[in-house]
Amino acid sequence: MPQSQSTDDLTAGRTALQAGAWREAQQAFERSLTVEETPEALEGLGLAAWWLDLSDVVFDSRERAFRAYRARGDDRSAARIAVWIAWDSSAFRGEEGVAKGWLQRARRLLEGQPDSPEHAWLAARDAVFTLLDDGDPEAAELLAREAIRVGQSIGAIDNEMVGRALCGFALITTGRVIEGLRELDEVSAAILAGELTDRVQIALAGCYLIGACDRARDHGRAVQWCDRVKEYSRRWGLKPLFAVCRTQYASVCMWRGSWDEAEHELTAACDELAICRPGMTADGRARLGELRRRQGRLDEASALFDRSGGHPLASLGRAALALDRGDAQDAADLVDRHLRRLPATNRTERAAAQELLVRAETRREGDRDLDRARVALEELRIIAASAGTPPLLASASLAAGLVASATGDLDAARRELEDAVDRFDESGAPFEAACARIDLASVKERLGRTDAAVAEVDRAIAELARLDARFEMSAAQTVRDRLSAPQPVSSPAIPRDKGGLPAAGLTARELEVLRLVSTGLSNQAIAERLFISEHTVHRHVANTLSKLDVSSRSAAVAHVAKLGLL
Repeated sequence: MPQSQSTDDLTAGRTALQAGAWREAQQAFERSLTVEETPEALEGLGLAAWWLDLSDVVFDSRERAFRAYRARGDDRSAARIAVWIAWDSSAFRGEEGVAKGWLQRARRLLEGQPDSPEHAWLAARDAVFTLLDDGDPEAAELLAREAIRVGQSIGAIDNEMVGRALCGFALITTGRVIEGLRELDEVSAAILAGELTDRVQIALAGCYLIGACDRARDHGRAVQWCDRVKEYSRRWGLKPLFAVCRTQYASVCMWRGSWDEAEHELTAACDELAICRPGMTADGRARLGELRRRQGRLDEASALFDRSGGHPLASLGRAALALDRGDAQDAADLVDRHLRRLPATNRTERAAAQELLVRAETRREGDRDLDRARVALEELRIIAASAGTPPLLASASLAAGLVASATGDLDAARRELEDAVDRFDESGAPFEAACARIDLASVKERLGRTDAAVAEVDRAIAELARLDARFEMSAAQTVRDRLSAPQPVSSPAIPRDKGGLPAAGLTARELEVLRLVSTGLSNQAIAERLFISEHTVHRHVANTLSKLDVSSRSAAVAHVAKLGLL
């Protein structure tokens, strides 16, 4: 009778899992285990606890199930559990080294065995770690194709489609966007047709679809899948998937200028993940840090990036933050460090870094490395041409415009920056378009087209005001104040060097600081106005005095005023 009761409870637990009744399933498996400790009941309890976010129960039951399967000589089942524990170690505890150890254990147990769902499960999970943690899309593609092969050979459609979703994700990361989207479209069709039956696999396939669309900056497609996955997650109570989906959806909201919605999604997702999957919080924090940076809340952004550790979005965010604070040298060094960690094949992730590197190098004062900027621009152009998506093409045009401006080719700079503005507008990216307009306004000003420059900066200010982007608003207003300042009725032509700078050799930032000096502001007040450090302001003033060969701030202002630059 006890044996029969154990079997009945095991069956009841499996039926409850199929129905999504997680608490019921947990209780049935626990009853079964009071009669007899079987690996099947332990595995079922681990899965029910996984859905319920009971991490202690998850690890205890799965580790016991692994040992019981090994004792029975069932290496395939033990390998399946080992892959689960690898995933748990990363998601619940952030223990990447432990996770990879469990994956290696699963590999060893499956060596020499015929194709099985466990082989596909291992290949897919290995592909995720390789793509997202190691940043190696080519190796991830090979693993994903192995999951596809195994799924096809044994007729396991769920495993095959998860492999295809990962393959598309990896292909897009290498810049082969069209080929990657083809894989993703097939997965979409299979999910919508109801061909997949395993809830975990359906959830994973949807999550990889969203991640791939986010990386390709295909925001329309990402929104569609976010909506579907969020509904699926609500229906079945899968909180971690819902939270991850919210972080990715928030990035789309951020791109499209819906910053209030992005903030709501990110703060909620970070709170949820901190409770149910602490090891997965870095991504949400890093994205929230980027939102704070765009809002001009730089100290908060810095703190969030620090809490995100070595997450790629955080390391790139620190570089952008350094540039915001006026330290182009530190920004360039941080971007270079970030790029050294990314394989050359990881193209879509490298794109944002290369654009930032161009901006940093063209903004450095006195010792700009324009050759380095040109190399970064060339890689960005190749990535954008391969992907063919408007956001990446806009990024390449922006970088090209900045390089042309720095080298004094103002007509080329104007054309490239106009293209960047148009493409960002086409992509529905108001913040990026506004920032590009500020760069375009500066170029038109140097071309003597003041009215056109004013029109560009006014449009930028209107959009930035709507977004409440405080830092960029300050930069735009500084340009606007300069453009609206009264000009001398007649003044001698200002000799300029080949880069378009005044013959005195002052950089654009030095002139900007000197204009604020002329209004009577202190170094501290100027630092606050420009969102840079007081030390940086002091350095700009010292450089200006040295270049103009004058001994005081007032003498520097008087000298530059004679040139008609104030």
